[in-house]
Amino acid sequence: MSKISLRNIYKRYENSKKSAVTDFNLEIEDKEFIVFVGPSGCGKSTTLRMIAGLEDISEGDLFINGKKMNDVAPKDRGTAMVFQRLIVKSNATPMVRNQKVLL
Repeated sequence: MSKISLRNIYKRYENSKKSAVTDFNLEIEDKEFIVFVGPSGCGKSTTLRMIAGLEDISEGDLFINGKKMNDVAPKDRGTAMVFQRLIVKSNATPMVRNQKVLL
């Protein structure tokens, strides 16, 4: 059983006066399907990147299965993220590019 909890999450970037994510709370239960919808720049991708460990959380707590994950490395979180745009190195051979797409 998996559960993700975000509690009072904030994301602030250096040299920015405004937070990218402000006081965000969310509970995702096992087998629950959710969708983040909103305009560009509202914090959807930033929130997902914080869950995956690709962005640091400025303030608040992230729990996965009841374990605090704020300082856990991305590879040790048991999460994954699929990006909207696939970026493949242009100097790779066609065979390598196709293999990466199929993975």
